[in-house]
Amino acid sequence: MIIDTHVHIGKILNFNMKKEDVLYSMNKYGIDYSIVSDCRATEFDHHQRRLPFFLQTPQIECLQYTIDFAREHPDKIGAALWMKPFSETPDEDVYRLIEENRSLVKALKFHPFHSALPFDGERTEAYMELAKHFRLPVVTHTGGSDAASCRRVYEMAKRHRDIDFVMVHMGLGTDNSEAIELIGRLPNLYGDTTWVPMENTIKFIRKNGDDRIVFGSDSPIDGKDTYLHNKTGDRSIYQAYFNELRELISPESYEKLMWKNAARLFSLNQFS
Repeated sequence: MIIDTHVHIGKILNFNMKKEDVLYSMNKYGIDYSIVSDCRATEFDHHQRRLPFFLQTPQIECLQYTIDFAREHPDKIGAALWMKPFSETPDEDVYRLIEENRSLVKALKFHPFHSALPFDGERTEAYMELAKHFRLPVVTHTGGSDAASCRRVYEMAKRHRDIDFVMVHMGLGTDNSEAIELIGRLPNLYGDTTWVPMENTIKFIRKNGDDRIVFGSDSPIDGKDTYLHNKTGDRSIYQAYFNELRELISPESYEKLMWKNAARLFSLNQFS
């Protein structure tokens, strides 16, 4: 059993992640369930320049697109709603959309780097009431800028101990040590494995136990075979998770990492 908690759809910047590629990769590589967000909610480019209006998609449209995908495949797809805190707010339409589709919505998603906003700042803070109202976990990119630092996620989680937070990437481009240390301080903080070397996930489990880390991949960011190889054809790090890791940790820890923790965190009752 595998639950991938960090999967994308949508076309923006140099990303083009198709619904059919998500379904193809799930079927080919044995992914039982994916939690998906729409990358068209990106507000700033890779150089922290705000995208012009004509390239941006309204928040409510991104949310509806993700929910529609989950509705088409409710046994395989859950919706993580990628929010746009720089330019929009959690207005009545957002509350209404989630209320009407609550069974399909599994999390709120943020990308402080591509929103160019400190994760623990006022504009993101406005969305925390939304998370509390619907009892939704919050997943957020970490890495690449101070706004997206692991420290800021820690500060937000410390402020809102009744919300569960996931540090996606556990500090992309780092050795993950800061994230591992910070997650160990708070019971409502989780890590995910997206672009995290297998060895660092083992370090996480040895330090913090096996209850607060989930499998994530960013699929299909490198194409429909992201689980197999990257864009240059080199072996994907996820092959180590699918193969070698099960021999390096206990069967119980492996099951928790690959699906049981996600089933609990995202209230996927069909897998409990």
